[in-house]
Amino acid sequence: MKILFIWTRPPGLVFEEYDPNKTFFHMIMSKILTFPRPLTIPILAALTPKEHSVEIAEASPRDINYDEKHDLVGITCTTRYAPWAYEMADEFRKRGQKVVLGGWHASALPEEAKQHADSVVIGEAEETWPQLLKDVENGKLKPFYVPERPVDPKLIPRPLNLYPKGLLLGVQATRGCPYGCEFCSITNMKFRNVFRMRAIEDVVEEIRLLPGKVFNFHDNSLTINPEYMKQIFKNIKGLNKIFYGFGNINVLGTDDEFLKLASEAGCVGWIIGFESMSQESLDIIGKKTNIAQTYLSSVKKIHDYGMIILGSFVFGFDGDRLETFNMTDKFIEKSEIDSPDAMILEPFPGTPLYDRLDREGRILTKDWSKYDFEHVVFQPKHMTPDELLTNTRRLYKKWHKTSNSIERIIKSINFGYRPFIETTMQSIFMKLLRYQE
Repeated sequence: MKILFIWTRPPGLVFEEYDPNKTFFHMIMSKILTFPRPLTIPILAALTPKEHSVEIAEASPRDINYDEKHDLVGITCTTRYAPWAYEMADEFRKRGQKVVLGGWHASALPEEAKQHADSVVIGEAEETWPQLLKDVENGKLKPFYVPERPVDPKLIPRPLNLYPKGLLLGVQATRGCPYGCEFCSITNMKFRNVFRMRAIEDVVEEIRLLPGKVFNFHDNSLTINPEYMKQIFKNIKGLNKIFYGFGNINVLGTDDEFLKLASEAGCVGWIIGFESMSQESLDIIGKKTNIAQTYLSSVKKIHDYGMIILGSFVFGFDGDRLETFNMTDKFIEKSEIDSPDAMILEPFPGTPLYDRLDREGRILTKDWSKYDFEHVVFQPKHMTPDELLTNTRRLYKKWHKTSNSIERIIKSINFGYRPFIETTMQSIFMKLLRYQE
């Protein structure tokens, strides 16, 4: 069979920000940054028997040649790009081509996705995708493919990198997250709350074989099992790699051995979901790993080990009030977080947050294209939608105006070589936070 995989994306993936006039910092970064590609399609490609031909496309609807014949078209997307995915799927089906939809949004709303596809893959695909291919060959394609159990980490293949040379791919050492925060669309998917670890030797070998020096960990968090990651850090220390990953502040702010080993292994920075300076908000969403009063000392500790911080701050939780914005801004100034990101809370379908706000009649729109961390799609509890939008944009623009960006680069040069490398990637990491629903 001839199979086309499509990762739905916009033309200006990396640098579409609140302000359409790109800053000097963004123009410089656009010359040296590459966006880390998701592992979904490379894993599906690796699961596809070699007798089938596989092609990968990163595309919006206007980028596709719909008249090219394929036996199967697989499209994956996050919520923000669901309308585009549906548009492409409809066009392919008009031409008699079979379409399979998957990814976070299709898994959250499979019945909706099925209106635009011949079949929908829900959740993890290591066991369902091979069966789907057999069913297509036999003319017995099912409407839905649902895993019966969490995927055994032994079945997770090494991703098949079909992307153009020079694009970052990355590694996933673990899968799942046990925390289940109310707003998280990742950990509230089927079986994604079951934490699993791949064999250390497999992860180390995969890292060793990566073609470039820089890579990212795609794990939900590298701090869920610190002892496991410490062993990986020890084993990749001599590989001369540079990497970054997601981590929770409770471990990063307290475990000196973890930080030391990570730094020695090549870690140059951490993407951390601080989420809120309001402890009330953290408690409401069930972010058990975060204690706001420990943030300042934790940031200092991470900096002491020569690693920078790319921190996300989300506004609009039910514990947030107007004073939360200024409180967060003062913390950013005092802590000197290297790259803070201001985002609007988005209640993604499939999350307990979405279900609760929907029950309360607080969802303002189901136009999925607006679920992008930059639009207000629900009624906040203690402010108006316009107040939430205006204040979040104000902080974002302040934190990323050209003078502040240049100051961070200069600081990183003084801070040391490795943090400078990571700081030159900070715009990409801010976008990574947006695309890792």
